[in-house]
Amino acid sequence: MELNGVPLHPLVVHAVVVLGPLAALTGLAYAFVPRWRWLLRWPLVVLAVVTAVAALVAVAAGEDLLAARPELAPIVEEHEEAGENLRSVALIYAVVAAVGAWALGGTSALASGRGARPTRFGIPVMVLLAVAAVGLLVTLYLAGDSGARAVWG
Repeated sequence: MELNGVPLHPLVVHAVVVLGPLAALTGLAYAFVPRWRWLLRWPLVVLAVVTAVAALVAVAAGEDLLAARPELAPIVEEHEEAGENLRSVALIYAVVAAVGAWALGGTSALASGRGARPTRFGIPVMVLLAVAAVGLLVTLYLAGDSGARAVWG
């Protein structure tokens, strides 16, 4: 896969590298700052889903790039595995973010003037969202680091 002669993989990877940490940080803020939930609910879900889709495209584009240049296989083996792990974690994070947006949601502070209402399954969902966000950050770091080492040595 190419875009104007440039392999699609490095282009899409940058979307994951930028949006992934934003999604994870938004998830942490959503979990631990109830007053911000009315504002962060949709950005959390959108960022998580777009990150997951970008990770899916990045893995597919990386596999296509490797098929076009099989001589890269020895140096990108670790990165390929980390990228596949990232794809899985990003998909799981998107599901957890959607569950968190539903379970921790409340009426809008603008509408009610009180902030978030009592939540459904509050503490367990907060912990799950926080663990998933940290997992996404760690997996992003590992995939990015292995890719940078493969490219830059």
